[in-house]
Amino acid sequence: MDQKNIKLALGLVYLVIIFFILYIILSKFNYEDFTSYKFIQSNSEKLISFKEQNIFFTSFLLIIFSVLWVIFLGFGTPIALAGGFIFGKWLGTFLVVFSLTFGSSILYIISLFFFKNLINEIFSKKFSYLEKKFKKQELAIMIIFRIVGIVPFAIQNILPALFNIKLRNYFFGTLIGITPSIFIMTSLGSGLENVISTNNEIPTVMDAITKREIYLPIIGFAALVITTFFFKSKLNKN
Repeated sequence: MDQKNIKLALGLVYLVIIFFILYIILSKFNYEDFTSYKFIQSNSEKLISFKEQNIFFTSFLLIIFSVLWVIFLGFGTPIALAGGFIFGKWLGTFLVVFSLTFGSSILYIISLFFFKNLINEIFSKKFSYLEKKFKKQELAIMIIFRIVGIVPFAIQNILPALFNIKLRNYFFGTLIGITPSIFIMTSLGSGLENVISTNNEIPTVMDAITKREIYLPIIGFAALVITTFFFKSKLNKN
């Protein structure tokens, strides 16, 4: 199977999943509901209330959904925002980091045993320069690789199969490497929940971004982008 067919297959899978989710949502709600701030606020309160009464069950649901999301090549930002919105930045960060790390590790094992030749065929030429770096110090490079990103999250999860990274180094490298960005995104998600719960009327953009719980994650994200460029230059240096 060539790269074009793989992209087409993945695209079709995503479309089916998206349409299925949209069908379920739209069959229960009208378009006007989603444009109503009161509707969003009311359902946000119900969601948080359900979480507080069923903390272990909702945590379990988040973990299971996140693991499956990663295995089916989903990316991490929506999960982090949702985790922060529902669980707050601290518990949300813990649950999301664990879930994404565990899901990524399962996907890595699957890739290593069943799709290594295919991954090698698609990515080996473009990322061959990373092989020597990983051989020198797997864990440290895996951490930097996760911080820098280089490629979308789904590709990050399978790319190390090219270099036969030890599962232990893959797991802890992922755990440590994704924590800063996940903490920033869960903090933003938590901030959005706080803004919605404390404002009876929809706030303006300026009102929202001047709140501490919103502008601090944005500043953190900007700092992470700068740090990422620094690490990327180090990683790409010959």
